[in-house]
Amino acid sequence: MFPPSQGTNMDIEALSGICGSISIACWVVVFSPQIIENFRRGSADGLSLVFIIIWLAGDVFNILGAVLQGVLPTMVILAVYYTIADIVLLTQCFYYRGFTLSDAPTKPLIAADDPAEDEPLLSREDTLTTGYTHLTPADPTHRTRSTSSFRDRLTSIDGTHLSPATPLLRPPKASEPPAAQTLNPTSTLQTVILNLFAIVLVCAAGIFGWWVSNRSSRHGHQGHGETEQERESTLRFDVWGQVFGYLCAALYLGSRVPQILLNWRRKSTEGVSMLFFLFACIGNLTYVMSIFAYSPVCRLPKECRQGEAATIYGRYILVNASWLIGSLGTLLLDLGIFVQFFIYRKLDDDDEMPVEGQAEGAPRLEGGQGRGRSPNER
Repeated sequence: MFPPSQGTNMDIEALSGICGSISIACWVVVFSPQIIENFRRGSADGLSLVFIIIWLAGDVFNILGAVLQGVLPTMVILAVYYTIADIVLLTQCFYYRGFTLSDAPTKPLIAADDPAEDEPLLSREDTLTTGYTHLTPADPTHRTRSTSSFRDRLTSIDGTHLSPATPLLRPPKASEPPAAQTLNPTSTLQTVILNLFAIVLVCAAGIFGWWVSNRSSRHGHQGHGETEQERESTLRFDVWGQVFGYLCAALYLGSRVPQILLNWRRKSTEGVSMLFFLFACIGNLTYVMSIFAYSPVCRLPKECRQGEAATIYGRYILVNASWLIGSLGTLLLDLGIFVQFFIYRKLDDDDEMPVEGQAEGAPRLEGGQGRGRSPNER
């Protein structure tokens, strides 16, 4: 990047302010899609707990670095908000998965009256609890009762389930968690429209916030530019602030690796909200743009000495280098997660396509005509 010329200062300042406001708006709502997705599914198996914990540690160091480096109070407040949002998401994950750091999927709860897939229809436990036993010559007293029970069970079966292509599945109960109930799938077009609408809405809110802030600042500082104290604070180096800033960047970069590995092991991104990472990408991109779109102010604004603007701009970029590295690095890693979204969604669509001679919606058997899926597989 190169320092902007003095003739375009106002446009650069407006661009920096707009990008910064959009970034703030994205980071305010970034965790909401994932929290809603976990609540809707009644499960948090799609997220890596290590990913959330490392991200939380990065936000903690972000607070320390922002305070020591002397950034604007608004940025410190936002850093605290990010940390609180991390804790809320982490608490939700512990609620659904238990207090564990393992990314293994949780086993679904099976009701006491629902036999497992490999359990016989009439087991020994059934005879003890229901009082029905196998018909033997030594036990004629239960013959009439067992016969009537068998007749009741036979006549209660819906005829549509007698087809071998249609599985005999129990409908979900109202008392069961959302994960146990069938979720209505959305088409790709619906997903794209909803995501675009949410992104446009958040970006519009950011632009409106910048407009309100810019209008109020003009009325409050009519005819005054950046003060000497404000200029020095943006160019001041703080050793510990820089140390915590680079630790924050390293943690942000490392946080994406467990999530990428979890998606790769599961060969799926089910349970992960795409909007979650979309907001993170837009937030990082606009944040980087707001830093690069910095308008250096010389000591004599109308008469900058030769090379003075470039020196001030270079020092400003150097002060914010750790935050730039963290944002650009996580942006690239998030693009890798988007690649996983499209690859694994295609695999899931291929698995769900019915094969020749198989009814649509019927289970696909492993080793037969498609890849089988266990109940715990996502």
